[in-house]
Amino acid sequence: MDWDTLHFFELQKDALPLYEALEARILDEIPDVRIKVQKSQISFYNRHLFGCVSFLRVKKKKEMPPCYIVVTVGLAQKLESPRVAVATEPYPGRWTHHIVVSAPDQIDDQLMDWLKEAAAFSAQK
Repeated sequence: MDWDTLHFFELQKDALPLYEALEARILDEIPDVRIKVQKSQISFYNRHLFGCVSFLRVKKKKEMPPCYIVVTVGLAQKLESPRVAVATEPYPGRWTHHIVVSAPDQIDDQLMDWLKEAAAFSAQK
């Protein structure tokens, strides 16, 4: 784990294992991924940005779990899933989805399928 990533989780140390599990699966299952740690998010790129992790509050504070990460993916269509906390269409044909992950078992095949789809969508641009 590099210093920038550790620093990103400095105030949310309990969420670091969630991120580590997600990052491991992304690097294992999606080819040619670059990771960029920024102040407010950790971004995943292939040719372009396809996903990120943040602490965005996508629900009311009382509805958010005490320990979480928000996984954001960009897709060509809107996902119809109760797992998606917020979906917006910033421009035609691109949907941004925010998914709250609060337990390791939520980093499952469905989430990875969405990330793989987002990587493929991003690579087409």
